[in-house]
Amino acid sequence: MKLFLIGMMGSGKSYWCKELAKKLKCGGYDLDFLIESSEEKTIAEIFADEGEEYFRKAEAKVLRWFGEKKLFVLATGGGTSCFHENMQWMNKNGVTIWIDENIDVLAERLKPEKDHRPLIKDLSDDELKDFLSKKLEERKQFYSQSAIHLQGKDINLKNILKLIS
Repeated sequence: MKLFLIGMMGSGKSYWCKELAKKLKCGGYDLDFLIESSEEKTIAEIFADEGEEYFRKAEAKVLRWFGEKKLFVLATGGGTSCFHENMQWMNKNGVTIWIDENIDVLAERLKPEKDHRPLIKDLSDDELKDFLSKKLEERKQFYSQSAIHLQGKDINLKNILKLIS
C-alpha cells in the first residue's frame, strides 16, 4: 500500500500520516521534512534563497524517490499536487487521499504557524482566510483527481482505513 496524503496546508496531512503509519505498521514520511533534509535548508530558506520554482523541482525529485518504495504513507506539501505532473504520478504509483478541511479550520490552525510557512508569513489574520480560499480554488482541479476525498467530520482513522481497504 502506497498512500499519498494531499490537501491544503493545515489540513492535518502530517498528523494523519503518523496515525496511518502507526496503524498500518509502515513508514510514515513528510515530504517537506525530506526536502529540508535533502537541501539542508528549511522550506522558508529555500523559498527565500532559491525561489518557488527551484523548490517545486526539488519537491518533484524527492517525491519520485517513492516510486521504488513498497509500503508507506507520505504527507505531501499543499502545492505538491499542482506542479510537474505530480498528481498524475501519485495516482499512477499509489492511492491519493485528499484531506479537505474547511477554510475556517485551516486559518485557525495556521495562524500560529505563519512564520514557518513562506506563502503566508506576511499575511494578516484577515488576509489569511482570503488567501486560503483563493489557493483552494486554484488547487481544487488537482485535489479533485484524488482517489479518495475526505471532508470535515468524515476525516477520521476509521473512515480512512475503511476506504483504503
